[in-house]
Amino acid sequence: MGTVIQDAQRGNDDRHQRWDRIERAGLFERYGDLQAQGLSQRHTAKVLEVPRSTLQAWRTYHERLDASPAGVAFFQSVPGLAFLHRLGLAIHLVCVEVGACGIRLVCLLLTRTGLDRFVGASYGTQQQVNRQVEEAIVRYRQEESTRLAQDMPAKDITLAKDETFTGGLCLVAMEPKSNYIVLEQTAHGRDHATWHALMEKALAGLNCRVIQSTSDEAPGLLASVEQHLRAHHSPDLFHVQHELSQAVAAPLAVKQRAAAKAVTQAEETLKRVHERCDNTNGEPAKRGPGRPPKVPPCLEPAAQDMAAAHHEYLRLGGLLPQKVS
Repeated sequence: MGTVIQDAQRGNDDRHQRWDRIERAGLFERYGDLQAQGLSQRHTAKVLEVPRSTLQAWRTYHERLDASPAGVAFFQSVPGLAFLHRLGLAIHLVCVEVGACGIRLVCLLLTRTGLDRFVGASYGTQQQVNRQVEEAIVRYRQEESTRLAQDMPAKDITLAKDETFTGGLCLVAMEPKSNYIVLEQTAHGRDHATWHALMEKALAGLNCRVIQSTSDEAPGLLASVEQHLRAHHSPDLFHVQHELSQAVAAPLAVKQRAAAKAVTQAEETLKRVHERCDNTNGEPAKRGPGRPPKVPPCLEPAAQDMAAAHHEYLRLGGLLPQKVS
């Protein structure tokens, strides 16, 4: 993988430059040594086979950098640039690929640390770096899979398969015990023929036999497992829970609504009983038309009904405190 370090700014004259950063650093270091030996700039340019104007531009660039001379000397040297290269790759690998913090935070990190004086910190520049990192990861995976498959002992495996739609349709298959991604490929369809073609290519060279596949029950997935892999299909936990919840959710919701209605009615009944009993003037409380009640209102039965209705509502909603054994 080549260097991913780029200048902070590039003008029109630099778009077709003859030297990369590492080569330029080596030439500039030799330029400094020759100047220290007393050679003229013109003679130095002839020895290095670099135009004199280019050497002058490099020296002006170094002098204008807003950093300590020691820092400039290090980061513009070959070892310093190699360090920046490794640091940039590590930031993208850890922060973007593993930590998923995004490219913009990488740009912010470079700016806050002052490394933007030596490394391009714009989003476009770091996006190019990230693309090279991801391409290197894919190449490493392909090369290592081929190498390790040669000495792989025969084994039976289970595959967890799914279809994702982030940025387009992508078919994914993973071996859950090792977390090894067997397949991760964009596709135009998710029918059993597409699954079969991609899985056949992914399993080629691997000394393994698929004995079980876990996934949802999409027709393409089921047909692929049954017709091509000849393996057992197990539904995933999410869809089993989803079907169970559909079976019990509706009846439970009816009971919960009935319990909530019972609580409301009990509250209204208890309120009416309180109004009849709380008569500070000794006169009966106002009531609707009809005969007066034969039995004086009693708070205790109404309060008991209210407590029972509220308890049932909490029980159905799973809100009762658990008993500690």
